[in-house]
Amino acid sequence: MDLLDTQIYGLIGEEGISRLVAAFYRRVPGDDILGAMYPLDDLAGAEERLRGFLIQRFGGPDHYSQQRGHPRLRMRHAPFRVDQRGRDRWISLMEQAMAEVNLPEAAVKPLRKFFHDAGTFMINHVGE
Repeated sequence: MDLLDTQIYGLIGEEGISRLVAAFYRRVPGDDILGAMYPLDDLAGAEERLRGFLIQRFGGPDHYSQQRGHPRLRMRHAPFRVDQRGRDRWISLMEQAMAEVNLPEAAVKPLRKFFHDAGTFMINHVGE
């Protein structure tokens, strides 16, 4: 069964998205690449923002846009140096988080596609 992106929330709900995001952010502080990109004093805020964005993006309530406006992902990530290595690590940690929380495969497939595509879209630095 191929789910539309907007049907994922109906399948895993806020609880599933929250578990996924929490599993991802548990991995960030100790990571040698991503850890430095996430200030420890705003880690909870970053987790909250990603959770809200994903809930909205995948068919849940639009609280993210009500609070923060349009997602504007590239603009919001512009202050951070995102290269292929950082993108790949972000994907790796998210893949680990998806495996940990054991979401239904019907949700994992479109989530994986979104994360891979969005990660590539966030690249704003090439080469050294």
